[in-house]
Amino acid sequence: MPETPPTPLRPWLLAAWPGMGNVAVIAAGFLIKQLALRPFAEVHAPEQFDIGQVDVLSGIIEQTRLPRSVFYRTPEGAPGRPLIVFLGEAQPTHGGYMFAQRLLERAAAFEIERVITFASMASQVHPTDEPAVHAAATSPQLLEELVRNGAQPVEGGQIGGLNGVLLAAAMERNLPGLCLLGEIPFYAANVPNPKAARAVLDSFSELAGVSIDMAELTEHGRIVEGAILKMLDRMQKMTEGEDEEESEFAVADAADEPAETAEPPAKKRLDAAARKRIEQLFEDAQADRRLAMDLKAELDRLGAFKEYEDRFLDLFKRAE
Repeated sequence: MPETPPTPLRPWLLAAWPGMGNVAVIAAGFLIKQLALRPFAEVHAPEQFDIGQVDVLSGIIEQTRLPRSVFYRTPEGAPGRPLIVFLGEAQPTHGGYMFAQRLLERAAAFEIERVITFASMASQVHPTDEPAVHAAATSPQLLEELVRNGAQPVEGGQIGGLNGVLLAAAMERNLPGLCLLGEIPFYAANVPNPKAARAVLDSFSELAGVSIDMAELTEHGRIVEGAILKMLDRMQKMTEGEDEEESEFAVADAADEPAETAEPPAKKRLDAAARKRIEQLFEDAQADRRLAMDLKAELDRLGAFKEYEDRFLDLFKRAE
């Protein structure tokens, strides 16, 4: 009696857009390159994108175009689970949830089994540490699968942008969805982070049962790690220099006082003006996290970071 042929594996859809550290786009782009995935379709939604700038070269304004949103897939006959990777050059400027619905409508024809996104999570991880991979899923069963694979559950917060919104749209269609988030240093949120991208790609490859040569991505991560370490060193030297300057003023002031009245310096207390300035910096950083380092520098200068540490880190609970 002839054997029944095995049921073909249904494809997984991995979608990625730019975000903090560009973790999602780096990981998805590397996956496309290493597995030789081929472009085969696009999502056209010109009404949901806008152009906010133009490029100029030698005084001449160059031709511009709207961002592309392209599907790639595993070549026919390739071993292992079939994959469909959707890579967006930019996130929609408006109507993000509508765009997610349109994407899944297009993907419905591919009979996908689950939806996966990558994102980054800003934390206090040191550049030389191995980034942890955090996970969020649309069901407890799927989350348990991710935890068995070594990911840590996201305890609270938000996943911003399409890397999160797509999973809400998937839930509406009863499609299982998950997000793998790689840790990046909060003070380098705008620096592309291949090390975190490699961490989420390692986790994904284990999950999907695909083999990926990570050597090139590992080397890129090593180079960027060195650059971030230099940035961290400069920040620390700036803070130490400001502390030394304040100490010199304190010594000079003490020298002017009679010896019998000199007392141990009291712990610095923030006046109303300083607290008002801090509140404004928090408000600015909440609107644009690129300004968070201005806030950090001011808190360090005032010796108040410990007092505001939890609130400062809350600025980065919205992963993307």
